[in-house]
Amino acid sequence: MRLLSIGIYLSLFLSCSMGKKEGDVAPSSQPNIILIMVDDLGWGDVGFNGNTKIKTPNLDKLASKGFRLSRFYSAAPVCSPTRASCLTGRNPNRMGIPGANTGHMLKEEITLPEVLKGMGYKTGHFGKWHLGTLTIQIKDANRGKPGDSTNYSLPGMHGYDVYFCTESKVPTYDPLIKPKVFDTAIGESLRYGWAAALENQKEVEAYGTWYWSGVEERKLDEMEGENTQIIMNQVLKFLNAEQDAPFFTSIWPHTPHLPVVASKKYRDMYEGYSHVEQLYYGSITAMDEQIGRLWEYLEKVGKAKNTMIWFCSDNGPENRTPGSAGPFRGRKRSLYEGGLRVPAFMLWTEKFSGGQEVDVPMYTSDYLPTILDLLEVEEEIHTYPLDGISMRYVFEGKKKSRHQGMGFMHRNGAKSWVNQQYKLISPKKNAPFELYDLLADPSEEHDLATQDLEILASMKSELEEWLGAIEKSNRGEDYP
Repeated sequence: MRLLSIGIYLSLFLSCSMGKKEGDVAPSSQPNIILIMVDDLGWGDVGFNGNTKIKTPNLDKLASKGFRLSRFYSAAPVCSPTRASCLTGRNPNRMGIPGANTGHMLKEEITLPEVLKGMGYKTGHFGKWHLGTLTIQIKDANRGKPGDSTNYSLPGMHGYDVYFCTESKVPTYDPLIKPKVFDTAIGESLRYGWAAALENQKEVEAYGTWYWSGVEERKLDEMEGENTQIIMNQVLKFLNAEQDAPFFTSIWPHTPHLPVVASKKYRDMYEGYSHVEQLYYGSITAMDEQIGRLWEYLEKVGKAKNTMIWFCSDNGPENRTPGSAGPFRGRKRSLYEGGLRVPAFMLWTEKFSGGQEVDVPMYTSDYLPTILDLLEVEEEIHTYPLDGISMRYVFEGKKKSRHQGMGFMHRNGAKSWVNQQYKLISPKKNAPFELYDLLADPSEEHDLATQDLEILASMKSELEEWLGAIEKSNRGEDYP
């Protein structure tokens, strides 16, 4: 199992803080890095994976400029754990984040923005956070409340210079408000979503989740309109301020997490579909436009070529929505493919040519080791286990398979182990193991557990070894 040296982070941090004056930057050859992760978008909800209903022209264009990652997985079938994996390279169960709205990012964890900040990068986080509460003074979102610092964990505590984020979900249009009355006859509800309230002259009240941009600092102005546009406004302000230093930014829109809200402009793009579909599809197209806006900005300022962009969803589509998992079994909260396999691409046009597809299994825990390897940051063996591995040589065409398995867990007791060809899964606590050949049977229709006993035994052994390592982490053995 690959290990990342704590000493590397410390040496990078010290070299930055001791060897440079404030304002100095890393060499201009260092690429800018953007991690875009959307919320509950299904594998089949984008054009570059074959969807013909939902308009995602900008995502499709960017996917064509790099690598379409057709076997890309979220590290968990729900939100918070996957987000933790993106920033640490580790399985979220190692750090006490087994599910949504549980735990928080621990100060002992070494994060990607911390390492990059030590290398001279300017760092910013925008959109959803979901890795801890953002206030101890007021009621906020799912867990924030006065006097409770149990899970208080701001982006600024983990390497981010700038942030503009919510603890958890908000409506995808006019994010700080909700209507007092819903049109239930056409499927509107507080949980599912509604047509833009102010546009329809509905009486409104506060939604209850706030945007934060500093310690106990709420952002209350410039909050009307499409939510991803509001987020992107802040992203572009950050990028405009960083003209010289390389930048790292995580952009985590809430779309299409419920409640989905869309204006008439985007609903009208889906005339002929049901109102519920118009809301869902329209919110995705609105988000797609803002990602196109980001790319246009990068091209305009001459930074597009030397910017590495990673895009994915945090898990499969929510249940009982028009979202599509494509041909895959299961949805959000499931360890079957539809809950974990998500739409994804990576591009860095200065280094890699476009129009390529990678069918090697990868997941969000691979972000940190792969990015550091692409930056040619050397790794050392230490006592800090990573679950992800560098996929650099896959992108460089030197490997066509994954040499280390990927482990998955869910708080309902489900567990799974995936390698290049096979998937072992116990779909709920104490359920018998199932075995699928993902190359021949990606829809997981034919259980081989009673046929391929040797493969079953081998994968169970690997899974049990990994679960043992997770238990050591839970006992605090990772941290010196």
